[in-house]
Amino acid sequence: MAKTSHPTRDRLIETMAELLDGSDPEHITADQVLNTSGVSKGSLYHHFEDFEDLLEAALISRFSKNVDATIDQLASILAVASSRDELLASLRKVNDFDQDQSRFRFRLERARAAGLTYSSPRFHDALGVEQQRLTDAFTDVFVEAQNKGWMSNEVDARAAAVFVQAYTVGRVVDDIAPEKVNTEAWIDLIMRVIDKAILT
Repeated sequence: MAKTSHPTRDRLIETMAELLDGSDPEHITADQVLNTSGVSKGSLYHHFEDFEDLLEAALISRFSKNVDATIDQLASILAVASSRDELLASLRKVNDFDQDQSRFRFRLERARAAGLTYSSPRFHDALGVEQQRLTDAFTDVFVEAQNKGWMSNEVDARAAAVFVQAYTVGRVVDDIAPEKVNTEAWIDLIMRVIDKAILT
């Protein structure tokens, strides 16, 4: 069950989320969060089971903001695309943004968050809800494409939705390598797969 919003709880989450911009989770302390937020230690443990609970809430918050931004993009695609070519062009723009080298921290954070679900069933369930929203939004785009005859009904829309997310998160293998693949070549390959294998 989702926890209800409270100004103090929200302040703690916002502070932790901001601290995550400049530090790895393991380097952030409760004292840092309390000093930055101005919230008392008692309030921290009133709103969260433990410090890990706060960290998980902040990671979910950051993940959710990115999910919401992507869902907005996808909703715009559905609203304006009037042909298969326009859909392809719109998906190219989404990929131009998501695959940009400047987004490597988001991809790494998303991969790391997924890894953290291994040791925390609580975090696994909470992150899973947000991931489901994103997969549902991508699935809606592909179902709409199928309804309009722009995508083969032989391709499972949900499988396509997971695939397009997987190649973005999977790019971390290149993000951490000293010699990077050319971004334009990477996006060209993605669009070729979408064009030939998904929007057939």
